[in-house]
Amino acid sequence: MAASLLPWLTRRLRRRPSAALVYSPRYRLELPGLTYDTGRGDKILAFLAAEGLVRRGSVQVPRPVPFQALCRVHPPAYLETLGDRDVLTRVVGLPTTERQRERILDAQRRMAGGTVLAARLAVDSGGIAANLGGGLHHAFPARGARFCLINDVAVAIAAERDRGLAGPVLVIDGDLHDGDGTRACFATDPTVHTFSMHNGSSGTDPDAVASTSVELGAGVDDAAYLAALESHLPPVVAALRPVLAVYLAGTDGAADDTLGDGELTAEGLFQRDCRVTELLRERRPAVPMVVVLAGGYGREAWRYSARYLSWLLTGRRHEPPPTEELMLQGYRRHARTFRHEELSGEPTTPDEPDWNLSSEDVLGPLAGAPAHRFLGFYTQSGVELALERTGYLERLRRLGFPQPTVELEPDHPAGETVRIWGSPEHRELLVELRARLERAAMPGFELLRVEWLMQQNPRLDFGPARPHLPGQRHPGLGVLDDTLSLLVLICDRLHLDGIYFIPSHYHLAAQSRRLLRFVEPEHEGVFRAVTRAVAGLPLPEATRLVDEGGLLDETTGRPFELPPMPMVLPVTDRLRTHLDDGDSEARAEAAAQAHRLARR
Repeated sequence: MAASLLPWLTRRLRRRPSAALVYSPRYRLELPGLTYDTGRGDKILAFLAAEGLVRRGSVQVPRPVPFQALCRVHPPAYLETLGDRDVLTRVVGLPTTERQRERILDAQRRMAGGTVLAARLAVDSGGIAANLGGGLHHAFPARGARFCLINDVAVAIAAERDRGLAGPVLVIDGDLHDGDGTRACFATDPTVHTFSMHNGSSGTDPDAVASTSVELGAGVDDAAYLAALESHLPPVVAALRPVLAVYLAGTDGAADDTLGDGELTAEGLFQRDCRVTELLRERRPAVPMVVVLAGGYGREAWRYSARYLSWLLTGRRHEPPPTEELMLQGYRRHARTFRHEELSGEPTTPDEPDWNLSSEDVLGPLAGAPAHRFLGFYTQSGVELALERTGYLERLRRLGFPQPTVELEPDHPAGETVRIWGSPEHRELLVELRARLERAAMPGFELLRVEWLMQQNPRLDFGPARPHLPGQRHPGLGVLDDTLSLLVLICDRLHLDGIYFIPSHYHLAAQSRRLLRFVEPEHEGVFRAVTRAVAGLPLPEATRLVDEGGLLDETTGRPFELPPMPMVLPVTDRLRTHLDDGDSEARAEAAAQAHRLARR
């Protein structure tokens, strides 16, 4: 069934109307322990801009929705409780400071303002408007739930009613979780039909006079999902004849989502989005349509939404890059604004411009390099400037550390060191990096060797969502991709071929492998053999099994010990070509087959 939709959709691709986009950077909300990526909208816009699909100034920025507009849906007595610490802790599921509570409420009021604005744009134009946020469908009229304080969809529909919109309205909820709050908001309103396809009913709201609730169960795949959509949604659209539709294009049904239990692929989600859009836009007159992001909790969640929005804007599907590549592109754009003297403290001479700094300059004997410079190049102020201008320190501020402080120790006995503390008092260590320039590890290549990298949030506790991993004192900060991007910028600046490090534990190799490669194909084979032997185990348990000699090498009869296995992130094409020598895959698989590992 899924494949049969493709020709039908393809014939209509070129007739796609353009969509208006609504977004505010204030949607972004960094909270320690938060399970979803609040920077989805930033990533989507960065991708669309890189593809030339949006221009500066073309995205409309909403204001926070007024209190009066909220009162059309939420009782004033409930709204007055939203500043209360206990109320927000219960709804958000995390302890919060007063400043964080203010930011949470501001972000959700702005998202609601974005959905209100998108609804107005869609109704006035008869077209499509997408709010790159919103979809807070667990907010009930008089209570919040599961991080949702304000039901932006209900507020937007009420605002349009106040502007004079008459006729049926359809809410199509594609989030994997039950749209219970929205259904409750319209439980007694026969003019608003709430359609929700989800894994299971929450069972926490009364029956609504106009609703369709489709329970799919856990593990739903593309074929089952699309078949259910085709069975249930077209009759609702045909019977209702809506004058406005709001589509919650949640992506938490994806197989890689960290909270959802669905098995949808990128293709399945894209076909779902296209089919919902066509059902509404093929009618005459076409139904004005509001799109909101709703749920999505994987690190790649933004990519599913970006594919759909690129299609809405152009009629063609544009493939987003991996998250780390998009992030690196952003960091490199910032890096172009740095001048040589800002980072190194040395003026650039006319005959030795910044971009001609050679690897020999920094990888030679360094006898003349000042001892106070990191890697023989970066001054204290240069490191601070780079961290500030790229937004790295701002991310730490959003995580609740308003005064992050950088400490440089290039002459540390264990290696050149950069530390970032949570405050000038140096009480909470957030990041510690030890690195050096390396020539001997891979002859012919000049590398940045990471001897030690620690990133931690001392204010978080370990738990089911943040399991304790060997070597950790506190849970991580969630900024590994940002840190790697900065290390790549160092390679760019100093003309190094890549980033080199040797993982000390199995979990470090497993977590790094999506970006780094083993230098030797045989080590890739060893890693595969270990991964097969620990299949089905959570990563912390698998690591402990390996660390404690819980794997037996059946060839030797001895407990297996993980050998030092260098990894590298190639930055230059020269190093990539070296790693792709033609027989790497065959050597890796041969090594994997040669290691017969079993649990003891």
